[in-house]
Amino acid sequence: MSDAPTRVLLITKGHPFDYNAFFAVFDANPAIEWTHVEHPAAQRFFAPELACDYDVFVLYDMPGLAFREGEPPQVLSPPARLREDLSALLDEGKGLVFLHHALAGWPDWPDYGELIGGRFLYSPTRVRGRDCLDSGYRHEVTHRVRVLDPEHPVTRGLPASFALTDELYLAEIFEDSVEPLLASDHDFTAANFYSADHAVRGRMFCNDDWPHPPGSSLIGWVRRARRSPIVYLQCGDGPGAYANEHYRRLVANAIAWAASPEAHAWARAA
Repeated sequence: MSDAPTRVLLITKGHPFDYNAFFAVFDANPAIEWTHVEHPAAQRFFAPELACDYDVFVLYDMPGLAFREGEPPQVLSPPARLREDLSALLDEGKGLVFLHHALAGWPDWPDYGELIGGRFLYSPTRVRGRDCLDSGYRHEVTHRVRVLDPEHPVTRGLPASFALTDELYLAEIFEDSVEPLLASDHDFTAANFYSADHAVRGRMFCNDDWPHPPGSSLIGWVRRARRSPIVYLQCGDGPGAYANEHYRRLVANAIAWAASPEAHAWARAA
């Protein structure tokens, strides 16, 4: 068995974050060797001839949105080359780990939301054939994360539940398309979140006139996409979460699993 480190391509851009605190999560993992790239340059790395240098992609990005003061963001379409390259990577079985705000990436690409297993919306949008309100956000929520599948490699070594102070989303979660790993004990109703559409229009921390229906409490899952194993973890907004030992274990486990022969065999079995 090889002791070579797992080669990780870490992709960011599109949402602000504390670089030093976030990168410390990866520096603290002795089992990986990581390279960082930002959009738009990151899109070139999806080409199979460059992607082959990495075992796992970790996406902490939010492409496809151009934010404008006081109005909804401009929605950008993904380049045709990126669509083709990502499709090729899924056929090859590249492991992908999506973190936190990656749930909002490429809103003009429905298949991208299906790939991740959900969608955070900055504006009211049709999703899976139905009209959906914009999603909700809430910073600095102290909640308990419940492990739903303690036998899965992504949750291995975690307690049955643990406290985390982090941002949570009231978003579109495709429960019928994912295998759940983590849930939150927070109440996922409109009264406990703020409207993303209000926020981008200048009304931060506001949920007036926003009758969003109750949403899913799932905050972590795995799924198959063609031959690729996919992980999504909603956790991970700021330094407090980054420093949490259980969050760091989750990220490390997700990377290790997405690169493993076990995960690739699981994905191919579909």
